[in-house]
Amino acid sequence: MLLVSVYAEGTRGSVMLTLTENAQTAIKSITEQAGLPAEGGVRIAMAESGTELQMSLVPEPAESDQVIENEGARVFVAPETSELLDTQQLDASQTEEGTGFSLAAQEGAAATE
Repeated sequence: MLLVSVYAEGTRGSVMLTLTENAQTAIKSITEQAGLPAEGGVRIAMAESGTELQMSLVPEPAESDQVIENEGARVFVAPETSELLDTQQLDASQTEEGTGFSLAAQEGAAATE
């Protein structure tokens, strides 16, 4: 499995989110199919419940988002999720219902505290 590390510098520190090749391909495909403008992408933010993450298609990042772009796949990380995603790997797979995304700890990721 090919992994791509993407980094974004923002006002709340650095985010390192690793995308698998499947995730990159899926994000590019979904955003193109949705007819999003070139600056559009997938946004990862905390759901209203405060206990779950949600992904949504958006035409542009929010002002406070950290923008991660790699090979045409654009991911926007909301500030409140940047710490949670610091050592995560985003993957995508096909399910009966369409494309599904999952997060897992990166192999070899160690706590930095």
